[in-house]
Amino acid sequence: MNVRQISAHDTYGIRQKMLRPGRDPKECVFHGDEDDQTIHLGAFIDGKLVSVASFYFSNNPRFPENVQYQLRGMATLPEHQNQGFSKELLKFGFPMIKRNFCELVWCNARTSAEGFYQQTGFECIGDIFNIPDVGPHRLMIKKFPTT
Repeated sequence: MNVRQISAHDTYGIRQKMLRPGRDPKECVFHGDEDDQTIHLGAFIDGKLVSVASFYFSNNPRFPENVQYQLRGMATLPEHQNQGFSKELLKFGFPMIKRNFCELVWCNARTSAEGFYQQTGFECIGDIFNIPDVGPHRLMIKKFPTT
């Protein structure tokens, strides 16, 4: 497995297949994709992109930390799920956002992925909520100690 930084455009195919199946591919272009501080990562097997994740410099007003990133668009192709690709993307991405003085990373996690996020150090905040046409989610955060 090889993890590296990729372009926003590189994420769209996997996002569309896994997060918005059967929907307009334009729904896989997220606000902030092209911002300078956005980081897109991909995991590759034999040169094939199999998993993606994006980190957006974006503060959630519910939290007091000054420097926050939002994790969004994490997805792995079905034939490569449960093989550690998403964990590797996070292990690669966390040091990158911490170098940008990130104090907290947050995400709106699908409830079906709650366990995965908890295993990687995230905690649930608040109640389950529904994102129309996407499904039930929960706000989750991971804090980084400041030095």
